[in-house]
Amino acid sequence: MRHLERNKKLYTLLFKFKTEMPGLIGRKIGMTSVFSADGKNVPCTVIEAGPCVVTQVKTVEKDGYNALQLAYGEKKEKNTTKPMMGIFKKAGTTPKAHLAEFKFDEEHNLGDTITVELFSDSDFVDVVGTSKGKGFQGVVKRHGFGGVGQSTHGQDDRLRKPGSIGACSYPAKVFKGMRMGGQMGGDRVTTQNLRVLKVIPEHNLILVKGSCAGCNGSTVLIEK
Repeated sequence: MRHLERNKKLYTLLFKFKTEMPGLIGRKIGMTSVFSADGKNVPCTVIEAGPCVVTQVKTVEKDGYNALQLAYGEKKEKNTTKPMMGIFKKAGTTPKAHLAEFKFDEEHNLGDTITVELFSDSDFVDVVGTSKGKGFQGVVKRHGFGGVGQSTHGQDDRLRKPGSIGACSYPAKVFKGMRMGGQMGGDRVTTQNLRVLKVIPEHNLILVKGSCAGCNGSTVLIEK
């Protein structure tokens, strides 16, 4: 029992992403634009979605909930831990770099491959990505403070400083949530309700209207 508990904790740490709807893991290729039927130039993001391999099937009887664990992207065997190698061998696939759990209504078996054909034109999807890291930034860039030119936050002699962060005698502290300089970017960001403009199954590509978080080449989740 102790061994099982330890394995459950290990798997919980390994699975960074868990969603409540069907979807795929993919890679952001970049942005482009396409012309719509009425001649408008529409900006869109190109995403390589899948193919993803089913590496675990979660059931209510065994795990307490229904879900599929999908894997995407190749990884060297020497950089893969032995517990994860066991999971991949059981699924009959090579080591993968990225794992995520999705909930599907359809039945799937261990080792099945799910492709971009899961999506169709005119669907609406949510895309989850990690925003670009900007490092340590001040209040003007991070929170949109005005600085001297717009005379906000009591500044009159220093161009881009935050101004007062709290009174001295009372409450004699800085309240939680005070907008200050700090690390910016590198956050998990979900962009909701992006329309699928086109699905290209032969290249595993999906074009969605608008932009989504992350740099080119970063891993994203596409939720249906």
